[in-house]
Amino acid sequence: MISFACSESDASIKDQLPEFLGRKCLVEYWHGRLFYAPSARNTFPASPPRKGPRPQENSLLDLALKTNNTCTSRLVRLPGQVRHRCSRGRIHSPRTASNYADDDIHSLLQILPHDLRENILCDSNRAQLLEVTLDLGRLPQACYLGDSEKRDLRKKEVSMEELEYAQNALGEFDGNNRTGIVGTLHRISAIRNKNGTVVGLTCRLGRPVREIIDMTRDLLEYGKSILFLGRPGVGKTTVIRGISHVLSEELLKRVIIVDTSNEIGGDGDIPHPAIGGARRLQVPDPCMKHKVMIEAVENHMPEVIIVDEIGTEAEVHACRTIVQRGVMLIGSAHGKQLENIIKNPILSDLVGGLKTVILSDEVARTRNCKKIILERRSAPVFPFLIEMRERQYWVAHRTDKSVDELLQGKKPLVEVRRIDKQFKVVIERWKLEE
Repeated sequence: MISFACSESDASIKDQLPEFLGRKCLVEYWHGRLFYAPSARNTFPASPPRKGPRPQENSLLDLALKTNNTCTSRLVRLPGQVRHRCSRGRIHSPRTASNYADDDIHSLLQILPHDLRENILCDSNRAQLLEVTLDLGRLPQACYLGDSEKRDLRKKEVSMEELEYAQNALGEFDGNNRTGIVGTLHRISAIRNKNGTVVGLTCRLGRPVREIIDMTRDLLEYGKSILFLGRPGVGKTTVIRGISHVLSEELLKRVIIVDTSNEIGGDGDIPHPAIGGARRLQVPDPCMKHKVMIEAVENHMPEVIIVDEIGTEAEVHACRTIVQRGVMLIGSAHGKQLENIIKNPILSDLVGGLKTVILSDEVARTRNCKKIILERRSAPVFPFLIEMRERQYWVAHRTDKSVDELLQGKKPLVEVRRIDKQFKVVIERWKLEE
């Protein structure tokens, strides 16, 4: 079944559908939407040879656009069907829906020594495997979700031959000493000695996780830019990957991902299905990331841009430029709390920046504060900031209000968002931070 929106008075579409589709069908108008249900017994008849130019109505969208040029709604997909979109005259080719599961760890295990593969596969907790580290002359170790301690995978130290085997299987590393495995979300980072030889590998498993996206779904529908803040390994990339899927597939936004290390969309030229219908721009060199961000705005007409690990002054400036052009921005940065960003001279502009203000004696007495104070310089790039304290425990800020409160030495009002023991999202709205 396929449907699209139009006015009830526009009967021309309704009348032409059966003739256009070349078979019997049921066409009904209900609540501003035409429903077309093809008969299961009929198939498209064999088309006789045509003479003259081929008609331009090649699809249901062509018919809709020809009959109603002001169409601003979308053809929508019912479960198991393909969705087409028509908005403000834009036509998007249909895509095959992909049902995907979590990335299998077998592709990553292929680069590991044989005995390590067996040990990991025999581990009943392998579904929680987060990271495998191989350091020359040390025992190989594994890190699991929910476990702060690393576990030794065997009693034998890692040899140079094993590192060379893994390196040959992976190929070249990029400028950030990172690489991936084509078709997966896994990331492998290298540690080199002063001569440039690889002496250690950090193998991070990437998995698409949809459940935690419900913790921020309401903010996504609000349509404002969001910055995710957290320490390395807390799941920032996993979250923004899931957000790209929700924005492109459910909220029907034009989403562009600026993927520095192919960590969001996976390695290779074909993006991983986990990002949904979002498009991906790869970054040839990390120092060119800010240029690719601006290129995304100027060349591809995005409604949303997603960028991971904002860390340089040029990238911060690009973020402000993007937002001022009316594009929603989803980003992430390293840090534990909002105060870390405020005190960071490079990243502080993301939350409005700082300026020094000298108060008069009277104002200082009224405010009961010093004469020289710090104030927020401008509007934040990101109206919302989420501190990812843990994977399933977040603290959400209205950035401008929280920054102002913190600069005045007060505790800001925040939202606590978490997943409880029954795996339900709990939101405690606007409370004083503990």
